[in-house]
Amino acid sequence: MSGSALNIGLTSLRAYQRALDSSSHNIANANSSGFQVEQAQFQEAPAGGVVVNISQNGSAASNSASGSITPATLPPQASGTDLSTELVNSIQYKTGFEFSVQIVKAADEVLGTLIDINA
Repeated sequence: MSGSALNIGLTSLRAYQRALDSSSHNIANANSSGFQVEQAQFQEAPAGGVVVNISQNGSAASNSASGSITPATLPPQASGTDLSTELVNSIQYKTGFEFSVQIVKAADEVLGTLIDINA
């Protein structure tokens, strides 16, 4: 069990790091004309754990909410990056990363206890 918990923790650490990198990239390029906003979508990994798919706005992933700003409604020079959304995403990804660290720590403690019991 602790091995699977460790796998879940490690894969979610990687996924949240990639999502946080993507959000940072969006914020850094908020004023770049023609910039395509990246979106992160989390999915369950086939072998357990979690993976994130990063796609550019308008390609594989669509994050359309009612009333949201789309590149078609923006002037050509705007990037389409919504800074308030990116701020919220960054906070969520950071919190998810911190929770994943706690999962890895707990799995490490369980494995350590199991090793001590068997020794």
